[in-house]
Amino acid sequence: NAKPLAILGDSITTDHISPAGSIKADSPAGKWLMEHQVSKADFNSYGARRGHHDVMMRGTFANIRIKNEMVPGIEGGMSRYGAEVMPIYDAAMRHKADGTPLVVIAGKEYGTGSSRDWAAKGTQLLGVKAVVAKSFERIHRSNLVGMGVLPCQFKGSDSVASLGIKGDETFDITGTESGIKPQMDVTLTVHRKDGTPQKVPLLLRIDTPIEVDYYL
Repeated sequence: NAKPLAILGDSITTDHISPAGSIKADSPAGKWLMEHQVSKADFNSYGARRGHHDVMMRGTFANIRIKNEMVPGIEGGMSRYGAEVMPIYDAAMRHKADGTPLVVIAGKEYGTGSSRDWAAKGTQLLGVKAVVAKSFERIHRSNLVGMGVLPCQFKGSDSVASLGIKGDETFDITGTESGIKPQMDVTLTVHRKDGTPQKVPLLLRIDTPIEVDYYL
């Protein structure tokens, strides 16, 4: 019963995912700093506050150029909780309060780029349990495993577009119940808004026995 936090296109880099740049006053991180008596002049940048998870998780997926297909026509780190459009962090926390796990769905070359340290950590802290993509960049994939996030890969011609995923679905990932093996097949069940389920085969991109240990 996972819900999507973001549905993203191709070439989403770790610079899109990791917090970077200046902290805006109206952002979740800026509001949190002001609530803790930090004046705007002392906000500094995400880079200067990278040791602070409360600031950094609020800036994950908050890049001004990221396009979440759940909120068409809006650029920046926004998502949807029911009918409401809100910052990705706020939507993630609403889902967390409901006890709802989250997934991120993306296209090819997910996680390229050099901003590595917070891309997987921020994803995990937002409550994302799995990332389903057409393909992964090597290091970000292994960092997701190290943070306990399942990297899963679409097979063949399957994609967000071919499956018609819009963001109002719920998702189950099954097949690991009796144990995890490197590069095993798992199943994504897409539950549509009208109640119809669709089963989609995925490749689990936990690639080695040691990565199974890391994930567990």
